[in-house]
Amino acid sequence: MSEEADASGDLDAIRRQKLERLQASGGGSSADTGTEGTGTGSGSNGEEGGTPSEPVAIDGVASFEATVDRHDVVLADFTASWCGPCRTLEPILERVAARAPGVVATIDIDANPDLAQQHNVRGVPTLLLFADGEPTERLVGVQDEAVLVDLIEQQA
Repeated sequence: MSEEADASGDLDAIRRQKLERLQASGGGSSADTGTEGTGTGSGSNGEEGGTPSEPVAIDGVASFEATVDRHDVVLADFTASWCGPCRTLEPILERVAARAPGVVATIDIDANPDLAQQHNVRGVPTLLLFADGEPTERLVGVQDEAVLVDLIEQQA
């Protein structure tokens, strides 16, 4: 049980660091600082049917299903902290979340193995695009920002 608590604390620390990096790079606004990296929020003003301007961390099956149900288009990034290509993809997905009309959701496969298995994720990073609750695209590996934005815009 203590390993799970340590992992949870590590994830919180990583989320705080990412938020600080975004804010330091000019990507954060005063509205963004209202999110505390809980993994359940939908970014600034996302609850009113808008889309978050940064990736949303998914923390379980219920969180994932709620995100896919609540938003018309969701780009789900199945990732892992130990994955080099996943770390390369992170800033790309942050820019996609800021530019595209859909939601970018990140799912740590180590913290959410049931979700990874449910969606047949065999390698990371794996990106699944959901439109109206249904998967429409599967991409594996690092992807180009413009390609991802175009895919999301086609489904929006």
